[in-house]
Amino acid sequence: MSHVLRQTITRWTRLLTCSHRFNPGHVIASPIPANSTIKQLQYTMHQHRPYSSMNPNDFIATSLIDSVTFVAVCSDTLESLVDYFEQIIDETSTLKNPDVTYGDGVLTVSFGEPYGTYVINRQLPNRQIWLSSPTSGPKRYDFIPDKRTVNEGYWLYRHDGVTLHELLQQEISAIVGRKLDFFALPHSQRLQDKNGRDG
Repeated sequence: MSHVLRQTITRWTRLLTCSHRFNPGHVIASPIPANSTIKQLQYTMHQHRPYSSMNPNDFIATSLIDSVTFVAVCSDTLESLVDYFEQIIDETSTLKNPDVTYGDGVLTVSFGEPYGTYVINRQLPNRQIWLSSPTSGPKRYDFIPDKRTVNEGYWLYRHDGVTLHELLQQEISAIVGRKLDFFALPHSQRLQDKNGRDG
């Protein structure tokens, strides 16, 4: 094996290993053969690169945010959602026994029958926000900070590339039968949406 090919294999193996840290459940089906050509390695790298269509800035690790900033961002997010859900319920007369409760980092929103209950809660050990939706099931959101200031950013579910507020916009609008505006809330918009460029 040539020295150049050996270096290429080493570099791409390192890149593959790093790329899968964001998704521990994703395992490469087969090891890279020692006699792989550069073209074969390029193909393997392309096939196993997770979320290849997403913005590279989405992979800034939430763990890089200090705990004080993370708690502040969570509080801004959850408290703004509390206020907005209360407003939505007050303005929607068709819901049966709706209710909003919030305490100790856990937001519970019941829309009554037949819609069910949403639970959105802060997970400090994981530095995530977890959502339980009666429509789409459980999801875990990572905070994607602006590289210029960690106080700005948005919450992303890495498995489908959809943000927390995008999902709520779609599902809650369908429940109440009108278009809502979750994107007016803090930490709701992808940075390129606000600035016209990637964050």
